[in-house]
Amino acid sequence: MPESTKSSHAEAPLWAVILAGGVGSRFWPISTPSRPKQLLPLGSERPLIVDTVDRILPLVPLPRLRILTGPSLAAPIQAEVPQLSRDNLLLEPVARGTAPVLVWAAHEIARRDPDAVMLSLHADHVIEPAHAFRDLLARVGRLAAEERRLFTIGIEPTRPETGYGYIHVGPPLGSDEEAFEVADFVEKPDRDTAQEYLHRGGYLWNSGIFVWRVGTLLEEIERHTPELAALLPRLAEGDIEGFFRDAPNLSIDEGLLERSDRVAVARATFRWDDVGAWDAVARTRPADENGNLRIGDAHLVESDHCIAWADQGTIVVFGASNLVVVRTRGITFVAPRDRTADLKTLLKELPDSIVRQEG
Repeated sequence: MPESTKSSHAEAPLWAVILAGGVGSRFWPISTPSRPKQLLPLGSERPLIVDTVDRILPLVPLPRLRILTGPSLAAPIQAEVPQLSRDNLLLEPVARGTAPVLVWAAHEIARRDPDAVMLSLHADHVIEPAHAFRDLLARVGRLAAEERRLFTIGIEPTRPETGYGYIHVGPPLGSDEEAFEVADFVEKPDRDTAQEYLHRGGYLWNSGIFVWRVGTLLEEIERHTPELAALLPRLAEGDIEGFFRDAPNLSIDEGLLERSDRVAVARATFRWDDVGAWDAVARTRPADENGNLRIGDAHLVESDHCIAWADQGTIVVFGASNLVVVRTRGITFVAPRDRTADLKTLLKELPDSIVRQEG
């Protein structure tokens, strides 16, 4: 790394943004537009958004925290996290993917604190232990300030997961043994390829947790993402609605990280799960001796490795294996655990009146 690329702001202040939009359709029927998965107790007995905020606050003070979400979720999120003020919320006029909203957040932070390092987090991650998470982000934050790099946090794979993107790890970043160049980003692989990555080593899951100087992000958008760079004057003019109206639906991975030559990865020192579908709940909530997970008034007899979630009423499961059974809002949902990642396919076949039923 040439010396000229380094920043003198090694102790740059940390800001955190939490992506908390979306409806979490893979957790239908308990996840709805007005009560999406980030407001549900999927990782612990508390809503995911509460755990996420509490996890970061010892590192980043509340005035430097921003929740990125839609207008319809502002009140529900504040009800769950009452210490949040309106200043803590950045409300997208329309959802356009992670690239536009993170660029907007970086621009807003840069107006207040040009030297800031931004931590980009998701509201639906389960992370333990929290102190290891904060310690790593603090160290990577210093690296991001010094090196002017875009950092992502990589997770050591524990199974041949086909639902995650992967990072092919390159050489170490200088003498640092926990930060590396990114050799390549790999799209979600098939099972055989994921098994090969697990066996071969040298690949990490892409957690979607990012660390960068706000200035570095905006500079790299100017260099590599013309579809957003052309809209930056809208943000400078305060035309947020115009920016989002004309912004493409684009992820930060596809729109920038896969294009930039200044991306690095730090290996996680904590356990992580993104709670992407029903099957993940069995990894984040405690199960009984038969591998069954019960939430609410649920009774499982001669059954194993089932997930039974009763928001209302009673669930009884007898002689079954590897099922998800959910009772909520007058809907009973039953599916094999290994099909729950495909719920978007199911929802396309159901009447909209059922899919969007709120209770």
